[in-house]
Amino acid sequence: MSTDIELTLDKRDLTRRVWRWRIIAGVLGLIVLGTLASLGRRDDEEAGGWFGSGAQIARVSIAGLITEDREQIKLLQKLGDDANVKAVMLAVNSPGGTTTGGEVLYGAIADLAKKKPVVAVAGTIATSAAYMISLASDRIFVHGNTITGSVGVIFQYPEVAEALDKIGIKMREIKSGALKASPSMFAPLDEPGKQLAESLVKEGQVWFQGLVTDRRHITPASIPGLEAGSIYSGRQALSYKLVDQIGTEDDAVAWLEKEKGIAAKLPVVDRRPHGYQTFGLLGRAASGASDSFAAQAEAIFTRIIGDSTLTRLRLDGLVSLWHVETN
Repeated sequence: MSTDIELTLDKRDLTRRVWRWRIIAGVLGLIVLGTLASLGRRDDEEAGGWFGSGAQIARVSIAGLITEDREQIKLLQKLGDDANVKAVMLAVNSPGGTTTGGEVLYGAIADLAKKKPVVAVAGTIATSAAYMISLASDRIFVHGNTITGSVGVIFQYPEVAEALDKIGIKMREIKSGALKASPSMFAPLDEPGKQLAESLVKEGQVWFQGLVTDRRHITPASIPGLEAGSIYSGRQALSYKLVDQIGTEDDAVAWLEKEKGIAAKLPVVDRRPHGYQTFGLLGRAASGASDSFAAQAEAIFTRIIGDSTLTRLRLDGLVSLWHVETN
């Protein structure tokens, strides 16, 4: 009997100890979270308060493939209405994307630039739709070796008709008109379909070149290779007046101070869609982990099916994109 009582008491004592350590672990966890949050708050306090709400220059990253990103547009609209955001810096590092995605983003940046100064600072690459959206800014900064330009649009589609014939598969269709669903991947492109696609590409090209003319005050025909969709180094682009200055983010801040009266001492605060920046270091860690996971997943698919194939799978319609063909 006494042994049973002792076992019961031992179990109760063990249970109390387990709960005691759980409570201690929970408190320590809260302390760690509080410490990280306070570190994140210091960054925000340098900007004037919690959540980066103080006077600041907002940095918005435009990276990867440009598509119709609603959250990105909402962010730009929010920055335009935020009295504490004195200027916006676009950190551009993209080969472009869909033409419509570039058009929508260009419009949002143009609207933002009506409310406060906007500068674009290009990194390794800012071509096609990425150069397009940079045109909406007040000043374009590039590095000497930045790849930029590639003014134009392309219309790409796969054609598998011959491969299907070899394996005995026929795709039958009944269309309401000869040009419905043309071009089609299941049939060779006929002349009317080719003319239709060419007209869309030409119209998009004229529109894109019109942006260059209006924003850069230059004639596309006067720039060697521009009408053909050529790319340029940052130095070449500067000589052709496609960009304004060879420089870094520091140079952009100095220009904002000199030309727009924006205090250079203001912190440059990263602003992202979905509010990641509102949680200090924790938010930045979550954002970084998400970006890292996406990059690793894309790398795996790229190794399996190839970069150019992956790119085409992600893009539909008219495309303003520069990339090197690998096949």
